This record gives sequence, structure tokens and C-alpha cells, in this order.
Amino acid sequence: MWKTLQERRPPAQMPGPGFVHLHTHSEYSLLDGAARVEAPRSNPSAPTIFSEAARDGMSAIAVTDHGAMFGALRFYEAARKTGLKPIMGVEAYVAPGSRFDRTPGESEEKYYHLTLLAENETGYRNLLRLVSLAHLEGFYHRPRMDKQLLAEHADGLICLSGCLSSELGVLLVNGQHDRALAASGDTRDIFGAGNYFVEIQDHGLADQRRIIGEQIRIAGELGVPVVATNDLHYTRREDAKPHDVLLCIQQQKLQSDPKRLRFDSEEFYLKTSEEMRRVFNELPGACDQTLAIADRVQLLPELERIVVEHRTEYRLPRFETPHGEALEAYLRELVERGVEQRYGTPPPVEVLERIDTELAVITKMGFAGYFLIVWDLIRFAREQGIRVGPGRGSAAGSVASYALRITDLDPLRYGLLFERFLNPDRVEMPDIDMDFDERRRDEVIRYATETYGSDRVAQIVTFQTIKGKQGIRDAARVLGFPPIVGDRLCKMYPPAMMGRDEPIDRALEISPDLREAYEREPEAKEIIETARALEGLRREDSVHAAGVVIGDAPLVEYLPLKLTKDSREGSKKMVTQFDMNGVAQLGLLKMDFLGLRTLSVIEETLRHLHTRDIELDIDHIPLDDAETYAMLRRGETTGVFQMESPGMRTLIKLLEPDRFEDLMALVALYRPGPLNTGMHTEFAERKHGRRKVVYPHPALEPVLKDTYGVMVYQEQIMQIAVRMAGYSMGQADTLRKVMAKKKRELVGQERERFVAGCVEQGISERLAADLFDLIEPFADYGFPAAHACAYGFIAYQTAYLVAQHPVEYMAAILTSVKDDKDRKPYYLYACRSMKIEVLPPDVNESDMDFAPAPGDRRAIRYGLSAVRNVGEGVVQAILDARRSGGAFESFADLCRRVDPGALTKRVLESLIFAGAFDSFGYTRGGMVQQIGEQAAWEKVAAPILAERKAQAAGQFSLFGAGTDGAGLGEIDEGILAGDELDKRLLLSKEKEMLGQFVTDHPLLGVEDELRAQTSHPIDEMPDLGDGDLVTVGGIIGSLARKYTKRGEPYAQFRLEGLAGGVEVIAFPGVYEAVPHLIQPDTIVLVTGRIDLRGRELQIRATEVREPTLGPDAPRLHAESLVVDLAATACTPAVLEKLKQLFEAHPGAAPVRLRFLSSAGVTPLSVGSYNVNAAGSLMGELHDLLGAGSSRLDRSG
Repeated sequence: MWKTLQERRPPAQMPGPGFVHLHTHSEYSLLDGAARVEAPRSNPSAPTIFSEAARDGMSAIAVTDHGAMFGALRFYEAARKTGLKPIMGVEAYVAPGSRFDRTPGESEEKYYHLTLLAENETGYRNLLRLVSLAHLEGFYHRPRMDKQLLAEHADGLICLSGCLSSELGVLLVNGQHDRALAASGDTRDIFGAGNYFVEIQDHGLADQRRIIGEQIRIAGELGVPVVATNDLHYTRREDAKPHDVLLCIQQQKLQSDPKRLRFDSEEFYLKTSEEMRRVFNELPGACDQTLAIADRVQLLPELERIVVEHRTEYRLPRFETPHGEALEAYLRELVERGVEQRYGTPPPVEVLERIDTELAVITKMGFAGYFLIVWDLIRFAREQGIRVGPGRGSAAGSVASYALRITDLDPLRYGLLFERFLNPDRVEMPDIDMDFDERRRDEVIRYATETYGSDRVAQIVTFQTIKGKQGIRDAARVLGFPPIVGDRLCKMYPPAMMGRDEPIDRALEISPDLREAYEREPEAKEIIETARALEGLRREDSVHAAGVVIGDAPLVEYLPLKLTKDSREGSKKMVTQFDMNGVAQLGLLKMDFLGLRTLSVIEETLRHLHTRDIELDIDHIPLDDAETYAMLRRGETTGVFQMESPGMRTLIKLLEPDRFEDLMALVALYRPGPLNTGMHTEFAERKHGRRKVVYPHPALEPVLKDTYGVMVYQEQIMQIAVRMAGYSMGQADTLRKVMAKKKRELVGQERERFVAGCVEQGISERLAADLFDLIEPFADYGFPAAHACAYGFIAYQTAYLVAQHPVEYMAAILTSVKDDKDRKPYYLYACRSMKIEVLPPDVNESDMDFAPAPGDRRAIRYGLSAVRNVGEGVVQAILDARRSGGAFESFADLCRRVDPGALTKRVLESLIFAGAFDSFGYTRGGMVQQIGEQAAWEKVAAPILAERKAQAAGQFSLFGAGTDGAGLGEIDEGILAGDELDKRLLLSKEKEMLGQFVTDHPLLGVEDELRAQTSHPIDEMPDLGDGDLVTVGGIIGSLARKYTKRGEPYAQFRLEGLAGGVEVIAFPGVYEAVPHLIQPDTIVLVTGRIDLRGRELQIRATEVREPTLGPDAPRLHAESLVVDLAATACTPAVLEKLKQLFEAHPGAAPVRLRFLSSAGVTPLSVGSYNVNAAGSLMGELHDLLGAGSSRLDRSG
């Protein structure tokens, strides 16, 4: 597989025709470089810079991405696989003065370009430091280093003077020869005459050709060589156009925009040696220098070991034991102590044997320190009161982890395997993922930083790529086609699989409409070809949601770093420039610190219970609570972790869980693989006795009994291999991995080994082969039992809280989504369905956030911080006054006791309109009514607040008023009890202050009439696909009127229902037809298509109209009800459920049941039913069968 470098290097006796590219921008020069480092999976034959360089017989190639080394490790590996010598480099940004200077003069350049190449290991290490410090210290528009930094880290580096944007290039273009000579002389002196080269380029640009002579002259004056490069940004000449599109995506411009950045020729590709020598035919020595430089560059021993020899040296940070004990001894001490706490004294023999086995493996592999580091991080979190998850992934299979409280699930009780976590036959770093309360995750990262050093801890970068459908939209927009063109092609695109677009080539195979458009329409072909050329390229970088790396030395010794601003805190975080795979290849300790919102909700629920004197140990609740399982079987899963989706509700009703193992199975089965194969149906039918439980072999009953003979978990593959083929557990885990990777050669070897092992155990060769055939496809969709157990446990905890403590739990979940404009109304509506009243904020009852209302009411009170214009500091002032002096007796009392600096006019008016003073018996209208020149509330508050502010300033009243303002005499608060606002205005103001209707809703009372005129409720929109045609009804919330470039008016608005909202765009033709309807607080029907191209789902309206409400409104029971059953849902259990639902909702609408299959639509008969669809039937059908499975048919 690996080609030697000598195969690619021209023979020494041939000084001629070769060339090496030393100035290369790969796809990791994000949205600027289009030269692929590796072919995307969607198009494995796509040319890369390596395949093209190797095809031309080049011996080496450099990477010089803009200011960063994101792709360095991938580049090195891909180059070596192709037989090329990789030259690590960067096109650096150099500050004109100090890198710390952020205020250059108007005429001064902010930065210059400079090409740096690593000659050897020392140079590579210096390159890592330079690039990192440019990001960490010198970032201003770009990551900048300066000449002082270059001088400190010049060893082992070769410097080329750079492109037209270099200091030399800029000065020469400006006619400043002497300054250019001096600047180049300084740079030469930094690197040494033998390491500095004047770089010349010729892409047919006038400025380049004009200064080449000056560049050569300066090289002569300085006594340094000249080297030729091509500023390579894409692989082939024909890639110039898609590269231009990429630049437009970066700038968010049309290709036709004359003011945008563009490359002025198509010469920025990977030219052949012959082409480069033709360009510089008068300067052959400049091309020869590329070969000389490549010969000087050495392979990097560290990277050779990693990417060629595949040997990883693990670099665990040093863990300090309390008394200097050996790591292994201290780990055993902690584990033995934990085992006694978990299992009692003395622990069972089975536990002790398991512990001895695990510790022996951990010690042999050298990972005692790893376990101690994880133990310490979780210990810190627990001691600080930070909720930690029960464990995630295969780590839950370790008794040692359980004893250390790294996990909270007993692996012996649930049959979880240690070898699935740590395979003794293969030394690989363990991978323990940690879940924390998302509000406090950063505290754990901060502790790790303080413990191991700020220069040794960082978060990890991740990259987004250009996907097929997104690429089509981008290409259509940039090429100047109307939005409808890109939309139309995307509507033809096949639906995403597991959230991922199909590759474009695959989409053309699957979708006849897309293929026909591609073949027959020139516009479509141009767009799709452009998108195909961009598909798979890196689009942007971001911070991995969970990844953290901890080094045994400063991280800059191993990889490049950057800073990223935390949008929530405003602080800056150190982030690696290598992704998770790169970090792992380097042997560094990488961990997942995942902030889990559900843990925050659980912790907040426990806090609410504590305030009510209810102490609940949520980690030790009974796992057989009948009410919890009954609630789940009804499909009431609002707020239940991993189980809220319509599809999961359908599966739950099918499965009817009644034990914890069923919840584990639900987590494992609700994925495309099992669902597409009907595994979930088989499981349910066997569970309920409608199909016989059978086992492939009697010996497998203990392995498959809990899953009714159906293989569900990866661990079951391993146990089958052990029982039937005599594998060790380590060998069985290797089998699992081989099957998952699907490498034919390795799978074939494992088949032979498995069959031979079975025969040795007395099993026939045919049965052994049948067993392997059964196992092999299962590897596609088998799920780790340990992960299913962990997430099943969190699901049970949340379900238990919903069933037993719904008010406290829903208050906590509302707080967790208080800033989410989609999820908050969903959960508010869910509260109504659960008969939980949601009350407006109240100065005497509200907390900072949502909280259970005091007393025995089944009610939740809005938090004061939810009120617009009322910040947390104001809320805290109110809460402090209430806690120190008791409940406020009146509005005046509040004004006397709360810090007057907090009670501004805007704050008090906002609290009034939100209803926060309603409990005093005032009306909102009465408080804001004008009395003379002031509102009534001002007449009460102003004198009190003025007196208090005067006292605070030391101006004491002549009448002896106290500090509480009591000396002002009686204040008439009766003026606050005037007439209430008109209901429409009251609700409008309430919504303005709280973001939601709370005390009432304009849609309450008309929701059934509105639903009868729609195709879907608004909260089903996320379940639909791009381009789906819908009719939805709701009330217009926020509204923005805009104008096209032609001056035509259009509107963007939010359409809100009782359980959610959706963004709508009404283009000129739609808007101009009904401008009187598209107004705030108007109830409308919108017909249009789902658009998923932006960051947020929206409907592109084709019609906005007024619904018919009142006596003449259509009724849900006036039409027939059509129910569609997919093949996977057409089971006896589902049909029985349908009969029960139809019988429970008698009415006038006839039911038409249809079976959908690849052969078409077939009517089904389950009896003659007429139903009332005006109640909860539609929602129950939605829960049972999923979104879009039922509808009302007006055609009769």
C-alpha cells in the first residue's frame, strides 16, 4: 500500500524536468482553498492534490494553508499513502509591527503573507508554536505573528518571501524598492541566507509580471536564491469555476457581483512539472530550487510513527497520588473501597474475581492513571453538587468504573461486558464519556485546567463539510438563479438518511426527477455539476460539543492551537486545530465532557422538591414503578429523555414497556437499521406472545432470553462467539469491530475462524455458517447494551419524575427552554394537556425562573426573569427584599422595600403588563390609566422612590421620614383598581412582555375549527421534509415587512399555534394579495412548502387566507378520516390499537384505512367505524402511527 519516496523522486543524474509545489492551499484554507486532501466518501474517485502530483511523477508536495494547520496531519498521512514526501508549512500572516498592536494607521497594512516550510522535526515544532501564538497572541482580523516571534522560532524553518500580498510584494508593487530590499534583508537575517528564498509567481497577473525583475534583482543584492511557486488553490484548471463559487459562498455574494473578491485568472491549479517549467522557461533554476528544497526536507519521525507505522504512544498527564503511591496501588485501594460501598462487606466472590480481572487488564495496558484522572474529575463534580450522568457508552460495562462512581449502573446486574469497553487483546486508550449538568459543564473543564495547567487543556475543533443539498442551494444562489430554481432541485432530492444527505451521485440514482432535470435541463446540470465539485469540501470550523484534550506537556508541543470566543460567556477558549481523530492519533488524552440539558432539568426538579420538603434520591428510585410504566404505555412521553418524538411514541405503544429492560430495548431499537428491517415489530410480537420465541441454538437462550430471541445488542454478538465458537471475550470484541468495519478480507478471515471454532465445539459446519450469516448483517445496527442501559436509566428517571412529580418537573423543563421560542410554547401547551395551570409572574410568588406555585395548587408560576426588560439583577433585588421582609403587602410596599435603583419606569411598566401585580387586587388597566400627566402607578411610586433616593443621597426629610419612605403619609392605592384593559390589548401586552400568551390565548376555543381547515398542526412541522406542501393555521406574531431589490413589498412573520410556532415568508405575489390579513395578532391560514435550506425551518407561503370561524366553520367530524398504514406498522397489535381508538371516539366521520407498500395503496378493512375527530383522536393517531399518517378528506 505504501509507496517509497524513491519511486517518486527523479534520478539524481537528471537535474531537469521535475518540480515540487511549495505553495499549496488545501480545503483546510476554509472557503478559500478547494484542493482536496482526500476524496470524499460521496466521490471516492475525485482527484486530490496527491493523486494529481503523483500522476505527474512529483516527489513531494507542501501544504501552506492560510494562517492555520487544520489539515496538517491529514495532509501528511495522505501524502505518504501516495508515495509523496509531505512538506509541512503555512502561509503565515505577519504583523507590520508588533503582533500585540491592534491599532495600525490607516495607510498601514494589517498583515503581510509569508511562506514558511518545516525542514525537519525542529522546524515542525517551531511551526506549531508560531501558528499557535499567532492565534493566541496576535489575532487581529487574522492570526498574526511578528518578526520578533519569527526570530525566536526560526530554527529548522525554510522561508519563502511570499506572494503578491507579502511584504516584499506589496512594497515592490508600490514602487518602494529600497524598503523592499531592507525588509527582505531583515527576513533573511532572521532565517539565515541558506534558508531564505525570494518567491516568484506568474499566474498571468500584471503586477506579478511587473515585479519579477525587481524580485530577482533583490535576490541578487541579498545573495539568496529565487524559487518558483504556483499559488495553488484548486487541483485542476477546470476547478477554477467551482473555486470561484466557493469564494462567493465565503463572501455571501453573487458570482456576477463586480465588487466581490475574485481571482483574476484560472492559473491557480496544480500545474504539471512541464507546465511550471514552461511558465518559468527563462528561469529554470527557480524550478530547480523546488527540488533542492524538497530534498532538504526530512520526514518527521513522530508523524512517521503515527501515520506510517500506526504506533501510538499514549501521553497521559501525570496524576499525583496523595502520598506518592504507585498509580496501580492507589487505583486498587479506591476500587476496593468503592466495591464495599456498592456491594457490601464482604463483597461477593463474583465481584472480587471481576475486579481482579479488570485491574489486571488496566495495569497491563498502563491505564491506571487514566482511571484516576476520570475518577478525580467526577469526584470534583459530585463534591461541587454538579449532577453527573449514570455513564455513557461502553464504560458502563466496567465494575471498576462502577466502584469508582465513574458510572452508576451495576454491570453485573445488566450483563454488561468489560471487554466491550477495554479489549485485553488490543491496546487502545479507554474512552469514558462524561455527562454533566449543562449549566455547570464549564466548571469541570475549569477544574481540569487548574489541575493540569492552562497550557495543557483545550477543547477540540470539528469541521462542517458542504453537503449535497446544501451545495445545490449554494451553487444555484451564487450562479444567480432565482431561489425557486434551487428550491425545485432540492425538492427532488431524496430524503436524508439518519440526518445526512445522500451524496449527489447517489441522489441522481435514487431520484428519477432529479436525474431527468440533470439530463434535460442545462441550468440544472450546471448547478448540480458545480455542487458536485464542491461536495465534501470543508466549509467551516467550530468547537466540538463535548471534546476536551488534556496533555502531559504543553499542548503546543504536539499540535497547533487557536482561540474561539464563547458566545454565551464572552470569554475565549483555547481550541486545538486538529480534530478528535488527530488528537487521538497523537496519543493525547481526549475526553467527552457533554453538557446534558436533561441533567440540568433533573437537578432543578430536585431543587423544587427540596423547597417543598420532599427529599428524593433520584439515583436510587424503584425501577418497577407501575404508574411510570402505565404513563409510558399510554404514549405520554412529554419531557421524557430520548422518548418524545412521534416515532418513538408509536414504538412505545407497540412495545408496551413494563420493565426496565424494555426501556433499554427502546433506546436500541429506535434507529433506522432496526426500524427498516422490522426488528422492532418482531421484538414486540414476541414480547406479547403473538409470535413464538425461537433461538438459533438452545445454547443461546441465556444470551437472547431478555430480548425474546432477537439480537439487539453488540454484546450479544460477543457472547455468541464465546459460547458457540470458543472465542475469548477479547477475540469476540475484535470480531465485533471487524464486522462493523465491513472489510471483506478481514470478515472472510473471521468467518473461517468462527466456523472452525464452532466445529471444535461440536456444532455442524452448516449451522456455524448460518450463525455467522445471521450475525454479520446485524453488525450494521447492533447497539451497545451499556449505552442503552445508561440512556434507558435517564429516560426512566425523567419518566418517573413526570409521573410522580409533574409540576416540579415541568417547571424545571420550562426553565431549561426559557429562551427557546419553539420548545417553550410546546411545553406550555403540554402543561395544559397535563391539567397543570401556568400562571403569570407574581412579585410575591415568582422565583427567578419557572417554579411550582406555592401551596397545593397544580400550577407553575412564571419566573420574574422571563419578563422583558427585567434583568436578573432587578429580580434578585425583588427576591432579596421579599426574603428579608416577607411578602409585599401592596405596590407601595414593594416600592418602599426594593432597592430603588432597580425600579425604573421601564421595569415597573413591564411588570404591570406581565401581570406581576395582579395579586394585589389592582387591574393592569387601572395601573396604567392616565391621571393628569402621570400614569396611576407613577402617582404611587414616584414620591416613594424620590424620597428614598434623596435619603440615600443624604438629604433627610424635614418631616422625619424613615428610610422606608413611611414619612410620606398615606398613599391612595385605590387609583390602581380602575377598569381593565380591553382583552385583546391585555393579551397583546402580556405576550409582548412574556413572549407568550399566558392567562388566555386567542386560539383557545377555535382550535378545533382551525384544525379542520389545515393539513397539519404547527408543532408537526419539524417532522416533515423539505418541499412538503402544508396548510397550517395560527396567529401572526412578530412581523417584518421588507422590500426586494425591485422595491416590491414582502413579509416575514412568525405563525404561532398553541403548541409552537413556525417562520413564514410571503413573497410579493402572496403578500400583495392580502396585505390587510398579514398583520400582527391576526388569525390566518397559510398554505406553502416546507423550506429547510436555512438555519431555521420556514414555510414559503403560496397563499395566506382568512379561516372560517364561528357557526359556519367546517367541523372535524364532517369529513371522512383517512388513515394510512406503512408496511412496518401493519401488525396485529397496531390494528387492535386502532380498533380501540375508533371505538373510543364515536362520531359521524367514516374511517377509511389504507395499506401503503411499494406495490401501491390497498384498502384495509377492520370493521365499519364512524368517529369524532374533533377531540383527541387525531393526536392519538399521530402518536401511534407518526406524523402525516392520518388526515381529513373533504372529497367524501
